[in-house]
Amino acid sequence: MFVDSHCHLDRLDLDAYQGNLDLALAAARAQGVSHFLTVSVDLTDYQTLSTLAEANTDISFSVGVHPSDVAQTSQEISVDTLCRLAQHPKAVAIGETGLDYYYHPEQASSQQQSFITHVHASKLTQKPLIVHTRDARADTIRILREEHATQGVLHCFTEDLATAEAAMALGFYISLSGIVSFANAKALRDVAKHIPMSRLLIETDSPYLAPVPYRGKKNEPRYLPAVAQAVADVKGLTVDEVAQITRQNFAQLFGVCV
Repeated sequence: MFVDSHCHLDRLDLDAYQGNLDLALAAARAQGVSHFLTVSVDLTDYQTLSTLAEANTDISFSVGVHPSDVAQTSQEISVDTLCRLAQHPKAVAIGETGLDYYYHPEQASSQQQSFITHVHASKLTQKPLIVHTRDARADTIRILREEHATQGVLHCFTEDLATAEAAMALGFYISLSGIVSFANAKALRDVAKHIPMSRLLIETDSPYLAPVPYRGKKNEPRYLPAVAQAVADVKGLTVDEVAQITRQNFAQLFGVCV
């Protein structure tokens, strides 16, 4: 059984399911996906995600603001707000947060402040961070170190081995998405070879980044076994072994029985 450690269920393309999310979830379950962590990108997501988690025993959710959404968010990003929302029993993580300088490097300062706020909320709630980093690896690791972050995951990992090792030294996990299956992702596969299975998670990040052989389609959780297959190929393991180990890792990190 597979655990999708990072997906955006409220943003899936449901055209193939007549607009019915339940059908998309059923399709994923039929492929062996036993749990979904649906991840917040803005605090306005809270009502939708919490309601979804309440209605499904195999869904948990996070609370946070994506770095690319910091400048546009309509709600104050404060430690108090994050901690209050994270009190929900099915809110298992803080994030996704982090830094993304790819499109808006001029927003570095506001992104960093938001990231630090999320780290503080993570420490107070004792819930792990979900960290996004793009074109910001040095600042990401620096802030995690300076703010004494000790638990979380670098999701949809595409960075170098030094970044992975620095994060793991702080107690973080590394999550691989469908990118690991891409033909042009040899460098990432080389990094993945060196990451211990005890520190790996898998994810779809759906509706983005559909894995081979589904490239060009809108991603969805039912494609998660293809991500597991790509990781299995890199690590010289079976898909079942990847599923079992990453499921155990997820349970350990997020405290969820899966």
